[in-house]
Amino acid sequence: MAQAKTNDTVKVHYTGRLSDGTVFDSSVERDPLEFTLGEGQVIPGFEEAVLGMTPGESKTITIVADEAYGPYRDDLILAVGRDQFPPDIIPEVGQQLQVRQTNGSVMLVTVAEVGEAAVKLDANHPLAGKDLIFDIQLVGIA
Repeated sequence: MAQAKTNDTVKVHYTGRLSDGTVFDSSVERDPLEFTLGEGQVIPGFEEAVLGMTPGESKTITIVADEAYGPYRDDLILAVGRDQFPPDIIPEVGQQLQVRQTNGSVMLVTVAEVGEAAVKLDANHPLAGKDLIFDIQLVGIA
């Protein structure tokens, strides 16, 4: 039976959870995730786990934070004056916003705290600093 190798396009079902059991994402109720091995379309540890799998095979892996979305960085917490927000945006804790950087690129941030004069924005990935556990099933190799 064929094994998944670099440059293969694969389809996998997965469930991702944290060490406390909280599920953060799953493909089980939707179409399988499709990606090409070796193209960096998924985090490296996930891709490495799929390499060598055969269709129908399942496995559970743990990807440590440094090999997933990196450590949580305090320097990515930004305080922005309330006057910097457009009048139609009323920031709320947990809200995700897009912020245009000085180089023109757009960064996704999460509102971490709302004060009278300033709003704290968190530019860390929501899964930064967390070890991730994935149940993976290789559905097929294209």
